[in-house]
Amino acid sequence: MHKTLIALVFVSSAWISTASAAENDMRPGLWEITTTSNLLKLVSQIPPDQMQMLMNLAKQHGVDIPPIQNGAATSNVCVTQKMADEKVPPSFYQNKSGCAAQNATHAGNKYTWDFVCANPKLKGNGTAEAVFANPESFTGRTDFEGVAQGAPVKEHADITGKWTSADCGAVKPPQ
Repeated sequence: MHKTLIALVFVSSAWISTASAAENDMRPGLWEITTTSNLLKLVSQIPPDQMQMLMNLAKQHGVDIPPIQNGAATSNVCVTQKMADEKVPPSFYQNKSGCAAQNATHAGNKYTWDFVCANPKLKGNGTAEAVFANPESFTGRTDFEGVAQGAPVKEHADITGKWTSADCGAVKPPQ
């Protein structure tokens, strides 16, 4: 169960920042991205020592799991001017988690795309959507269906993003 949970946290975390470069009028700088889901609510049931092991495992695969509290994962993402101008989701965790974005579309303030995860621990398909209220905030969602660590998974997550500063400070843009 815990390994399945961490695989799904990868998926939820993977798309935390991808919506952040969707709108061409989006403000570059530091963004706070919050993802909530029923899956993330289960994290509180994992003993702290096991959660630390899972976080260390994720780090070995190049993924930093953001802090998770009360069913929400919050992370900071640096969006460069180039990323905002390109209107293309940054790669962020997709390649590291074995997931790839496809079929991206952009119309007005709405951005949608599909993603496919194909690796030994996580296989499946999903969709994502972001809608910008203005250049400094958006809401979105992801839906994923597949298999994680051999267990069937169907997960929905809601995402919000808000611009917090023109200066990213120590937060580096996604690679």
